[in-house]
Amino acid sequence: MKENAMQTRTLGTTGPAVSALGLGAMGMSGAYGEADRAESIATVHAGLEAGVTLIDTGDFYAMGHNELLIAESLRGRDRDSYQLSVKFGMLRGPGPEFGGMDGRPEAVKSFLAYSLTRLGTDHIDIYRPARLDPAVPIEETVGAIKEMIDAGYVRHLGLSEVDAATIRRAHAVHPVSDLQIEYSLISRAVEADILPTLRELGIGLTAYGVLSRGLISGHWSVGHTAGPGDSRGFSPRFSRGNVEHNLALVEALRRVADAKGCTVAQLAIAWVAAQGDDIVPLVGARTRERLAEALPAMELLLTADDLAGIEKAVPPGAARGDRYPSAFMSSLGVGN
Repeated sequence: MKENAMQTRTLGTTGPAVSALGLGAMGMSGAYGEADRAESIATVHAGLEAGVTLIDTGDFYAMGHNELLIAESLRGRDRDSYQLSVKFGMLRGPGPEFGGMDGRPEAVKSFLAYSLTRLGTDHIDIYRPARLDPAVPIEETVGAIKEMIDAGYVRHLGLSEVDAATIRRAHAVHPVSDLQIEYSLISRAVEADILPTLRELGIGLTAYGVLSRGLISGHWSVGHTAGPGDSRGFSPRFSRGNVEHNLALVEALRRVADAKGCTVAQLAIAWVAAQGDDIVPLVGARTRERLAEALPAMELLLTADDLAGIEKAVPPGAARGDRYPSAFMSSLGVGN
């Protein structure tokens, strides 16, 4: 590994140039248990100072809390020095329940108006439906985003967790900059149809879950339990019986990392980045310590032997358990 300025990657043929590593902010608003507000803001600042320009959020992350937190973190910064990726449309109740998706054109514009206000900005760099609304043709949802692009409120169209056919239909209405989807050593379903489709159409990929919510970070251990408010308590891959198997894969990966002179998390992030220059990993760091660990991954060069060793340690399909609870799996464009 070597010290260097943050690399950049371009999201597809029509998207923006962004930092090669993005920051996912969901965990800063309680998705994995209580988060420290001051530390979250300090982590965003540390990311910006390290050259991270892509920040990903969602209007439904703690019902707007995350957007307000990001706005506070970015106050006073040059608006052209960072890119905001915002997901919308996931319906929430006052408790923990989810109520499906709303991709109606009039809802798109309403969601956007609230996000612009909470984020304190006049435009969103990449705006994307969080999931496909089965009751609304994707052409109608994308058509509304195109109107907002033409009006200057949005710069680029993104998608999230949709299948190859939906990508094609959306791209026919307006060029898609990138698809955001889970991609990690233990979530590789995108490799069959999604990645080839994106590359055919010139669309980038922003990969979330590169550490599988901490499961393959090297910091989770057998016997560790999710605390109050931590969604991992409902994750099949963290459940008893599955987690022990999955952590055995992590230990095999640790041996490769030790030989490479890096941490497990760095190796897992570098593996995703090595799958193509059209892929931007998103790390959900909630603290400066975790961000500091992740950053050197972008300078970690993996040889053919390294990649072979990683594949041997964690073969495709080796993980046990779905990546989401069963109630959410049906809303995804691909499986595990």
